[in-house]
Amino acid sequence: MFHQEEKLSDFEKKIVLVGNPNVGKSVLFGLFTGKYATVSNYPGTTVEVSRGVAWIRRKRCLVVDSPGVNSLVPTSEDEKVTRNILIEGDFDVVIQVVDSKNLWRGLFVTVQLVEMGLPVVIALNMYDEAGERGIRIDTERLSSIIGLRVVPTIATQRWNIERLKDAVLAETETPRDRGAGFRISYPEPIEQGINSLADVLPRMGIASRAISLMLLSGDRTIREYLSQRVEPGVLATIDRICGDVERRFSQSVGFIINHLRHKEVDGIIKRVVTRIEPSGSPVAEFIGRWSMHPVGGIPILVSVLLFMYWFVGVVGAGTVVDFLEEVIFGEYLNPWAQRMVAYLFAEGFVYDILVGPYGVVTMALTYSVAIILPIVGFFFIFFSILEDSGYLPRLAIMVDRIFKVMGLNGKAVLPMVLGLGCDTMATMTTRILETRKERVIVTFLLALGVPCSAQLGVILGMLGSVSLTASIVWGGVVIGVMLAVGFLASILIKGEPSDFILEIPPIRMPQPYNVVLKTLVRVEWYIKEAVPLFVAGTLFLFVLDRTGALQMLEAVAKPIVVGFLDLPGEATGAFIMGFLRRDYGAAGFFALQKAGRLDPVQVVVSLVTLTLFVPCIANFFMIIKERGLRTALWMAAVIFPLAVVVGGVLNGILRATGIGL
Repeated sequence: MFHQEEKLSDFEKKIVLVGNPNVGKSVLFGLFTGKYATVSNYPGTTVEVSRGVAWIRRKRCLVVDSPGVNSLVPTSEDEKVTRNILIEGDFDVVIQVVDSKNLWRGLFVTVQLVEMGLPVVIALNMYDEAGERGIRIDTERLSSIIGLRVVPTIATQRWNIERLKDAVLAETETPRDRGAGFRISYPEPIEQGINSLADVLPRMGIASRAISLMLLSGDRTIREYLSQRVEPGVLATIDRICGDVERRFSQSVGFIINHLRHKEVDGIIKRVVTRIEPSGSPVAEFIGRWSMHPVGGIPILVSVLLFMYWFVGVVGAGTVVDFLEEVIFGEYLNPWAQRMVAYLFAEGFVYDILVGPYGVVTMALTYSVAIILPIVGFFFIFFSILEDSGYLPRLAIMVDRIFKVMGLNGKAVLPMVLGLGCDTMATMTTRILETRKERVIVTFLLALGVPCSAQLGVILGMLGSVSLTASIVWGGVVIGVMLAVGFLASILIKGEPSDFILEIPPIRMPQPYNVVLKTLVRVEWYIKEAVPLFVAGTLFLFVLDRTGALQMLEAVAKPIVVGFLDLPGEATGAFIMGFLRRDYGAAGFFALQKAGRLDPVQVVVSLVTLTLFVPCIANFFMIIKERGLRTALWMAAVIFPLAVVVGGVLNGILRATGIGL
């Protein structure tokens, strides 16, 4: 079926991704396969099909990302390729990726997959965006109606991906009665035609009922497909049956079949979807209208930023962190852990690695749970409120003119904003941008100056304990550098920007259910993804300290860190950890600030330098995957010296002018 070096028999499971265009199939494909992906043309066409290797519960699986379809009765070469992949049936399960906020469009394909009798698992993707629009989907009832496993997912945040993998394996090992209780009844002449065609059709990878419906719908491509596989006499019989059925209706049989499918989908939607309509209050309409204005939207944006500064920087990073770090960890957990480890192992190597200066408990867990978790938790709450209110698309409209300076349009603000959650996943979602030039520029800006949620939370916490002026200086320098670099990149990188078209949801009061769901999803992601890296980073720092390498690095970096940036020598370790994980580097500076090792100028200089510092290692690998090794190295080679130069120059200006921070 594909040009390939490996045989299909080399894989334990074979999976096909199917779905409408722009529903997140490529993001899911990347999450399943990582870097193990190849792209080749489908035989006899110019249509590209991605193939990759995924390890799911220790099973080596082949994953195929088929072209996007709106129907399995093809009207384009892409849809024909996907239909042919399904007909050939050399796979174990289909994952249909559905856009939750456009459920009708996805279910129209679902009913056709059910008629094919295929093993299907539904990934109800973009579940958070549906919630933002007031769309609630009863997933259990949907699963019951269509007889398929249904898993809500948020691919860009990796939410429920493991549950989706479990459902895929369950479908291959203990398949459900596919489409149990779900069947569209067509008029009697069509049903008779289906039965007559089933008697002459060859055995294929999908149910003969589906092939019959394609033929009766007037699909010429399926006739061409069959003409290479059946005798001319059989083909003549097929044509005769289709002609007989067509003559019994005044309308096209294809129109009747599609009309009944549409009617069936409408009925399912009514049974499983609940809509919470916006209130439509004059205040909401006023805010919604002015938040998009290039001038009138500025006071609204400033108000949003000030609230974020107070909520995350003062309440989260101040009150809550102080309580957790100084009381819970400082007075209870850490002293108890030190006593227990000393009792079990006495002082020595094990003691140091667990509760020493670079200990897993005293540094990794203290940093990740006592310092970072409450800060990012408060940021996640704030960001979820912002998303659910419908403000972010309006922000994209407002900044469209500014982004045009960088060769971009307002749509680019979406991966930028997503970068405030995780730059790695935001880099993957630059695929939504239409031109290579836009994708490269946004990837570069994400790596350069967009802090991830955990890093931004710590930054706001540090700035919150200094002054509002410090926050303005930090934000102004970072944004100024990004605009300047983006402008230069738009000149140097060849290509044209794309048109800007964006759906604008109504402004509405955030729903507590949606805010809680989004926050819990992101906190779960943080605990699973970030905390283990904190532990690994602490162990790495422990090894550097034990071997003397940390002291050597501090000595080598001293002329830059101490001399040029005017920071303490210990800041070297924070910069090193910032490459492994950005928020770990920020946490290092947070600890230095709390210990009284940083004055206000050093706080601002360190945060500007760290924000503009090279991307974390996970983001760096994602850049390699999405843009290539050469581009990734080029970006790192520009970003590192730029961050140091900007930090050093800023230090000189602040010291010389004596600006009060």
